[in-house]
Amino acid sequence: MDLFAVKCGLWQSVPKLIFRKAPMTPAQIEFYKRLAHGLALQFGPNCEVVVHDLETEDVDRSIVVIENGHVSGRKLGDGPSHIVLESMHEGTADVHDREPYLTKTADGKLLKSSTIFIRNDEGKPVGILGINFDITLMKAFERSLDAFTGTGGTGYTEPEPITKNIGDLLEDLLHECEQFVGKPAALMTKDERIRAIGYLDRRGAFLISKSSERACEFFGISKYSFYSYLNEAKAATGDK
Repeated sequence: MDLFAVKCGLWQSVPKLIFRKAPMTPAQIEFYKRLAHGLALQFGPNCEVVVHDLETEDVDRSIVVIENGHVSGRKLGDGPSHIVLESMHEGTADVHDREPYLTKTADGKLLKSSTIFIRNDEGKPVGILGINFDITLMKAFERSLDAFTGTGGTGYTEPEPITKNIGDLLEDLLHECEQFVGKPAALMTKDERIRAIGYLDRRGAFLISKSSERACEFFGISKYSFYSYLNEAKAATGDK
C-alpha cells in the first residue's frame, strides 16, 4: 500500500489486489507444463502456449508456464499482457474467454490468439491459458492471393499488442488513455485527466508496481492530485 495514500486518507482509491492467497501449486504448474508442451508439439514451433497465474503475489511475474516463447519473445517470469492485467483487476469474476482474436508482437509478428480462463471451484478466474499462433506468413500469402481473387476491401480490426515487460505495458496503457481522451496528457483539462485516470484504472494499470509515480509524471500532477482524481473517477462509475 502506498504510504502517501494512507496518510492522506485516500487508501480506498487504490485498486485492491484481491489479496491473492492461493497461487498455483507445484502440482498444478506441472500439469499445465505438460498440457502446454503437448499443445506445442501438436501445433508446432509457431504455436506459443502460455499460462498466467492470476493469484500470484508478484503481478510483474505472472507467466508460470510457457512453450515456444520465441513467438512473442517472452519467457518464464515475464509479466502480464493487456488482457491478463485487466483480469487481475478487482471485479472481473464475470470475464469471458476470448477466442480467437488478433495480436501483434513488438517485432511485427501477427498472431491468432485465444485466451481461456482457468477457474477455481467458485468460478473465480485464477489463471489464464493463452494460445498464440504466428500467422504472419499465412497472412502474407492470403494478401497475395487476395490480390488475384479479391473484389474489394473488407473490415479490419487492429491487433492488440503483446508486450514483453511490465514497463512497456504501462507505457502502452498511457498512450491508450491519450487516444481515449483525444489529446496529449500535457493538454488535458482536470476533467479530462480524471477521465484518463479512470480509463487506466479500469484497464488495471495501477496494479503495476510504481504506476502511480509514473502517472503523476505523465500527467504533471502531484501524488495528492492523482489519488484525488482517481477517487473522483471511481465515484463517477460507482466503483469502490
